[in-house]
Amino acid sequence: MSTPDARRVIATVCLSGTLEDKLAAAAAAGFDGVEIFENDLIASAASPAEIRRRCADLGLTVDLYQPFRDFEAVPPDVLRANLRRAERKFDVMEQLGADLVLVCSTVSPDAVDDDELAAEQLRLLAERAAARGMRVAYEALAWGRFVNTYDHSWRIVRRADHPALGLCLDSFHVLSRGSDPALIRTIPGEKLFFLQLADAPQLDMDVLQWSRHHRLFPGQGSFDLPTFVGNVLSTGYAGPLSLEVFNDVFRQADPKPAAVDAMRSLRLLEEQLGMPVAAPAPELGGFAFAELAVDEMASARLADALTALGLSLTGKHRSKPVQLWEQNGARVLLNASSSTSDPAAIGALAVESADPGRSARADAMGAPILPRSRGPEEANLASVAAPDGTEVFFCDAESWLSDFPGTEAPAERELGIAGIDHVALTQPFDHFDEATLFYRSVLGLEPEPVVEYAAPFGMVRSRAVLDPSGTVRIALNGTLVRRGEWAPAVRDPQHIAFTCEDVLAAARTLRERGAPVLRIPDNYYDDLDARLELDPRLLAELRANSVFYDRDERGEYLHLFTELFGSRIFFELVQRIGGYAGYGVPNAPVRMAAHRRQRLAAIGG
Repeated sequence: MSTPDARRVIATVCLSGTLEDKLAAAAAAGFDGVEIFENDLIASAASPAEIRRRCADLGLTVDLYQPFRDFEAVPPDVLRANLRRAERKFDVMEQLGADLVLVCSTVSPDAVDDDELAAEQLRLLAERAAARGMRVAYEALAWGRFVNTYDHSWRIVRRADHPALGLCLDSFHVLSRGSDPALIRTIPGEKLFFLQLADAPQLDMDVLQWSRHHRLFPGQGSFDLPTFVGNVLSTGYAGPLSLEVFNDVFRQADPKPAAVDAMRSLRLLEEQLGMPVAAPAPELGGFAFAELAVDEMASARLADALTALGLSLTGKHRSKPVQLWEQNGARVLLNASSSTSDPAAIGALAVESADPGRSARADAMGAPILPRSRGPEEANLASVAAPDGTEVFFCDAESWLSDFPGTEAPAERELGIAGIDHVALTQPFDHFDEATLFYRSVLGLEPEPVVEYAAPFGMVRSRAVLDPSGTVRIALNGTLVRRGEWAPAVRDPQHIAFTCEDVLAAARTLRERGAPVLRIPDNYYDDLDARLELDPRLLAELRANSVFYDRDERGEYLHLFTELFGSRIFFELVQRIGGYAGYGVPNAPVRMAAHRRQRLAAIGG
């Protein structure tokens, strides 16, 4: 097994910008080395020797030069041209200070299906490389014309039998084809020259397009990378862990946070392999509070809404314009000091941690503790910033409440709200996968499968992350950017969902109070009747009170929504019956359309 100080490397193709931008971002994120992608070097105005000096100044090594394509199993005249091309690339590598070149299995129409010829020609290339003090790593592309599995590439390398020729294993090329990674254990570790890592969602599509556009950093997709890498390390492989991710979003995003996200993914993977990089994520005890950043008008409306929901104003912060509203274990803060471009937005979440101090593991995962001013008698709460800017606090169950000296709470009838069931956050499109990895690595939340559904303004991706006990649930949603006049009236919605003992009883009370419950059209209930054949009395109750319904093989889910407060914030009451663990996704498009109608009416659209 590899040691915990395995070197971390990233391919420049993972990041956006010029080669110089990419190198600076990789170094700032803490990478030890880089794979230089040939196209990045070609586009650079700096010579290979200057790039070598730049890397040295940044503390980076050049671990691989790639890719060298379409070399093996070709006619003699093509081979001569390929060897000349290789010598020129060896010249470049010499100036770069790189001693390893990646050779991809051929897709050339000039090539023939002849393993013996491929081995013979690769051996010749290895001899040329060895004469220059260099080595060749042969990689089976998942779409290679003849060689497209790692076991096939290993047979060719073994037949060539040259010390300067070995394998490059790429997790995408292996796992996308469904190859058995356990057979990797039979390859001698000294013949594994390089390891490239990429995760990916499970997609049923052409493997080349899947690879070029949809790779992800480890921990963001569906591949079992810990098992894959464990098999590689069992051979005695002692080289670096390197990321090679082709992704349309990452290659357009700011390279600095993308590189931090990449480093976070490697650290999480190392942790899953038994190489701890920080104290383990402590056990969570649920949400301590959710904080809304509000302006004066939204604060008044939200206070009325919280009162209608049965929450009471129980305290005001010692030194800040922050109100504490609560009912049983459900706590919401209204913060009038936080700046927000919207009248109301979720500015912070707080989770109860078994060890708030150890939650500083976030620093090791690329999420340093944010600076925070506090008075001498105020709780010392640590917080970090999620990719979308939301602050995440770690605190114990009660100490922070001392910052809110009590006020006389109004007597209100309770609606059976017991706590916060989940918080839903819409992510910018380019932060969706990053957010999943953030909550997974920093808080120890596990992601559920991605769900996609058709909404009034296009496809929505949704993925929940939650702790093992299900007491902390965050639903992450993402949509593509829409510009111009034809765009949703409700941009980037966010909401807090309260768990409720009896949603129908709560709905009746809210209706009596004239609370701003979102009205749901009859068409929804007609369809519900057709699909699920509910008891007529239950259906009538749902219809009369604008309550949504969903069920699966494990249980049922009743939920209702309030109207919007401002341009994006609303609340939800949810009742989980039996083992239902979802979020009522089939109902989301109906809710979105209803909120749009409300929003357009409010702005005179």
